This record gives sequence, structure tokens and C-alpha cells, in this order.
Amino acid sequence: MPSSLTHAVAAAAISATFYRPGVPKRVWIAGILCSMLPDIDVIGFRVGIPYGDFWGHRGFTHSLAFAALLAAILTVVVRARAQISSFALFSYLFLATASHGLLDAMTNGGLGVAFFSPFSNRRYFFPWRPIRVSPIGVSRFFGAKAVAILHNEILWVWLPSLVVIAAVMVSLRFRERSTAAR
Repeated sequence: MPSSLTHAVAAAAISATFYRPGVPKRVWIAGILCSMLPDIDVIGFRVGIPYGDFWGHRGFTHSLAFAALLAAILTVVVRARAQISSFALFSYLFLATASHGLLDAMTNGGLGVAFFSPFSNRRYFFPWRPIRVSPIGVSRFFGAKAVAILHNEILWVWLPSLVVIAAVMVSLRFRERSTAAR
């Protein structure tokens, strides 16, 4: 799995594509939290749930069904006075949550991602897996290995995310200038 910070960076890039003036910060924060929440399943290691089980790491909480369920619940909770359509809000929260599993499927370690759970617990990786897997647990992350992992994540996730954010910002400014010139 990429680090939690990298999942948040990916969610920030997704939020840029949904940005509209007047949308409260809580909407963007909800998406960032959604992008990190699937790793709640690591609690299973402490209570004896095997990695490959339904509730194991990269199981149900990494699935598209979980992303849809979480997005639906949060759309109802966050929607009030959000100045964003329910469809756009659901789409943003779904993509932010689903991005977690998508990034995990691009890593070079673990058992893969159960995208289709609860219907199938089969685990998948993408054929192209450039992201180095981050160790599970904060204490295992820090050290010399962390520098190499962060360097890899910056290259494969952060930089592309910054390109998306910059492209959206340029597009918005261009649109504002076009509208002002009329």
C-alpha cells in the first residue's frame, strides 16, 4: 500500500477536478478521509483476522462496493448546505475512496485488492505496478526505507497529482478570464 499521506495527495487531485467556488472545505476533507479510511482494516491484524479474509487487509474496505456504500452514506451526511449536487458529491467521494484500492493494486507487494468484494474475495493487481509497497504500521515506516518509499510515491503519485491540480487551476483561470471578457 502507498502511505496514507500519498492516498491523501491522490484525493486532493480528485478534489481539484470537482472544485466549485462556494463548496465548503468539509467536502474536500471528507474526500481525503475517504481516501485513507480503507486501511482501517489493518486493525484485523491485531485481532487475528488473516490477511486474505473478507475483513482482512485489502479486502472489503478496499472494494468498489465499500467505496459506493461509504460515498452514499457521506453524501447524505455532508450534502446539507454543500453547494454541490448530490451526484457530484457522491462521485467525488466514491472516486476518492476507490482511489485507495486502485493505488494499492499498483504496488509491488501484498496479496492484491478485493475490488469485487462482497461478491468475490479474489484479489487483483494491475499488470503495471510501479509503486513500492509501504510497510504496515507507523513505527515500521520510518527510517532509511521511508526515504526510498516516499521518493517512489512522489514520482508515481504526487507529481502526477500536482500536474492534475495545476491543469485544473489553469483551466479554471482560463474559463474565468473568458467569462470576464464577454
